[in-house]
Amino acid sequence: MEYVMQAQAYIPLGVILVFAVAIVGIFSTKTPGFGRYSTTALLLTLILFVAAMAFILGKVEWSPMANILFVVIGFAGGLTAAKASDT
Repeated sequence: MEYVMQAQAYIPLGVILVFAVAIVGIFSTKTPGFGRYSTTALLLTLILFVAAMAFILGKVEWSPMANILFVVIGFAGGLTAAKASDT
């Protein structure tokens, strides 16, 4: 039982690490300044981080979490389609 509690304590740390790497990746690959796409990528990453932490800590059930994931995927899909048509 104690091992399970210790393992559950590391799950939020893993999520924090994954999203920290994602934020570093966003800032290291973007061009200087905040345009439409870099701001949106940052906001979507932060929304996913907050939603993932709330889900892991038991504050949000799966149904709202699934809705958040679908909204982020749909919004990101719309951005990539708009970016492709801009060029």
